[in-house]
Amino acid sequence: MILHGKKRIAAIDIGTNSFHLIIAEVNEDGELKLLDRQREFLRLGSEFGEDLSFISDNEKAKAISVLKNFSTLAKYHKANIRAVSTSAVREANNKTEFIEAVFKETGIKVETIEGTEEANLIFLGMKNALPINDKSVLGIDIGGGSTEFIYGVNGSPVFAESVKVGAVRLSKKFFPHFVITESLIKDCTEYVEQQIQLNDKIQTNLNLDFAVGSSGTVDTICLIKQFQNKDEIKPRLNGYTFDKSEFDDIYSFVMSLKNPSERMSVPGIEAKRADIIPAGFIILKKAFELFNIKKMVLSEYALREGVVFDLINKGNRAI
Repeated sequence: MILHGKKRIAAIDIGTNSFHLIIAEVNEDGELKLLDRQREFLRLGSEFGEDLSFISDNEKAKAISVLKNFSTLAKYHKANIRAVSTSAVREANNKTEFIEAVFKETGIKVETIEGTEEANLIFLGMKNALPINDKSVLGIDIGGGSTEFIYGVNGSPVFAESVKVGAVRLSKKFFPHFVITESLIKDCTEYVEQQIQLNDKIQTNLNLDFAVGSSGTVDTICLIKQFQNKDEIKPRLNGYTFDKSEFDDIYSFVMSLKNPSERMSVPGIEAKRADIIPAGFIILKKAFELFNIKKMVLSEYALREGVVFDLINKGNRAI
């Protein structure tokens, strides 16, 4: 790949639960230098129904406001923008209207990517964050609307699949008031297992060195563990590890807290994630069981970083 001089890329991930921006500078050797990052909690498709099928006018207005700020920051850094949207936008009945409104108001062209491409881009981010090019790993990214499962051997994905189970989607379906009960947890757990097993491309009997997790649910596990162990609080947690017994202990503790106000008091749980975190934990627990995961390592790189590395790999044609 040839890059003439330094290039600056602004990658925007328009998620179901939050919007992310990273701005990176790429030198001629393809090395990455992070210049800025932003995150805004903003849910799409949450105001009406349980199936993320419609982006409300209120959600659209908030999204445009956030993306205007992202665009301003990208222009300040003289960075080329690539914006990708995931589950909530690709499933919305009014996605075309949303994308056109965003472009009209911000000048940002939103690219709606399918679940398999999302999974592949996430894995591209993961393998640039962690030394997994000689490993057998299962990548798991739990989002608001979907969860991506990527089995990679020696740096290449064997399968990269997206399943419509996410922390926002499941909360709306099973915990609409964000209060959890044993019977609802059981129903949600069975649904997650069913949805994963419906995808015949996802193999569960895998020979894994370890699993790699990214995004909010896994971040939260690592933060809770860090506080519980009274570890030195680190601003960056890439490579942070927890095993199955550590996860099970945290799961049992958090799932004993029945409402968001109780969960909000736990060090490591962000206030704006306290309502939906049980659903994310249920997905992760079922993944630990189905894939017989013994250890998980946090990747701080996920979709937006994958977008940047994808552009690097494509060279000037994509930038």
